[in-house]
Amino acid sequence: MLEILRGDHHVHSTFSDDAVSTPEENVAAAHTAGLREVRLVDHVRRSTTWVPDYVRAMRALAVPDGLKVRTGVEAKILDRDGTLDIPPLPDGVERILIADHQFPAAEGPLGPTEVRRRIDAGWSIADVLDDYVGALIAVMQRHPGNQLAHCFSLLPKLGIEESAVGEERLTAWADAARATGTIVEVNEKWACPAPAALAAARRAGVELAAATDSHTAGDVGRYARVRDLLDALGDPL
Repeated sequence: MLEILRGDHHVHSTFSDDAVSTPEENVAAAHTAGLREVRLVDHVRRSTTWVPDYVRAMRALAVPDGLKVRTGVEAKILDRDGTLDIPPLPDGVERILIADHQFPAAEGPLGPTEVRRRIDAGWSIADVLDDYVGALIAVMQRHPGNQLAHCFSLLPKLGIEESAVGEERLTAWADAARATGTIVEVNEKWACPAPAALAAARRAGVELAAATDSHTAGDVGRYARVRDLLDALGDPL
């Protein structure tokens, strides 16, 4: 097994309203899967109040020998300036997973339907991608040392192939990740980023992390699409 596949750095629990497994069930599943590290992560917004309870629950977990349990929260980018939809975080939250759940426009987040409408009305794909990649760079600069969650997963929802990002934007994106100490996850659920982006990240010296984005314990540490993406890079990690 590739060493990178011995970790799962994006695992949701019942603290997220769309997940079904408890933190305890996720830890047990990670141990059963033979993982060495698991990052428990749940969705937050500015209005979220339960993060202190989440931290206490993580500290109370019984962790099997040989497994490290890490913590995190997942928050969406709100705008082109890299603002995050996130509450104040207490000590004990080790990492923010930065997510492109909606399009980070200058005026705030836009849903895919609205972005497609604006494209049909004349907004060029080049300008869309410039704003999108610019927002990713801005959020990494404002919140260094964190993790890009399922990066570029938004693009197919906008009707844009990830290949349209192009080498110049990918290089700027990867250089920003390296400069800010941002980890790029390779996401099982959304099969992203594509090999071209992962290759750019590796050329820049960016750390990659495998992640299932699991919402049920049965998926923790179970990789297929991530294996394919990593295989496309050539030499093992």
